Amino acid sequence: MIQVGLRVDVDTLRGTRIGVPNLLQLFEERGIAASFFFSVGPDNMGRHLWRLLRPTFLFKMLRTRAASLYGWEILLRGLFWPGPDIGRRCAELIRSASQAGHEIGLHAWDHQRWQSKVAGMTQHDLQQEMELGHQRLCELIGREPDCAAAPGWRMTNSALELRERFPYRYGSDCRGTGIFRPVIGNRTLTQPQIPSTLPTYDEMVGPKCSPADYYQAVLERVKPDVLNVLTVHAEVEGIVARDLFAQFLQQASQRDLHFVPLGRLLGNEPATDTAEVIRQSIPGRDGWLAVQNSQEQAK
Repeated sequence: MIQVGLRVDVDTLRGTRIGVPNLLQLFEERGIAASFFFSVGPDNMGRHLWRLLRPTFLFKMLRTRAASLYGWEILLRGLFWPGPDIGRRCAELIRSASQAGHEIGLHAWDHQRWQSKVAGMTQHDLQQEMELGHQRLCELIGREPDCAAAPGWRMTNSALELRERFPYRYGSDCRGTGIFRPVIGNRTLTQPQIPSTLPTYDEMVGPKCSPADYYQAVLERVKPDVLNVLTVHAEVEGIVARDLFAQFLQQASQRDLHFVPLGRLLGNEPATDTAEVIRQSIPGRDGWLAVQNSQEQAK
């Protein structure tokens, strides 16, 4: 049996309203527990349209057919008027994921703001974003969230240090190869990182890779004796690719792959490996991401 950490990112109002209940039903049918990371503040995802001026982002939108994938309502959210409050509109749906026994984590207060502006945020702005999201999610599920994961794997050292103030068991803020504790200067942080290791749907699907090909590629990339963490999105696997994702889960079970919440990958012993978190680009994704510096592990 090979364990695969299953992370569900919920970025938008549509993903919460439609994708989350679809995934909860699918997981219940298959006896799967996952880690759900919720955006709980305003849905301002339409403001990403300004990024169309950047060729790499425009190509990604065309390659993934973003309008049909996410819906025009998502692409226009918050562009001309304030975006709807996800947490207030979808409180019961978010609460239902917790009641179903899934691990619950904070994705963001304002997903679009964090993903586009985190690198330039002041300490005050960073802390405010984190506190707003944390407090709202506490109110929604009636307890402290288990974990947190930065939108778009965009995480800075300043934000990592501030994250230490919150009682999360772990963070999943970067891409990488193994569980580790981040090193910043001479300091080793206490909260471990569980990085995503497998490519996402929107990073691969395009003219040269069909949706079915993508899921087959994921199956082939899962290996024994390494960290396997798959990130899916409520807007994709919970809506437009739901049937393909269900088939993927069936094929995975036939290969003796066992999906678990990310926290279960930690085990009972504290993480001993350490590494710096650096900025890199990866194929299929626009801009920089936080990446585990596995080539030069911190000592």
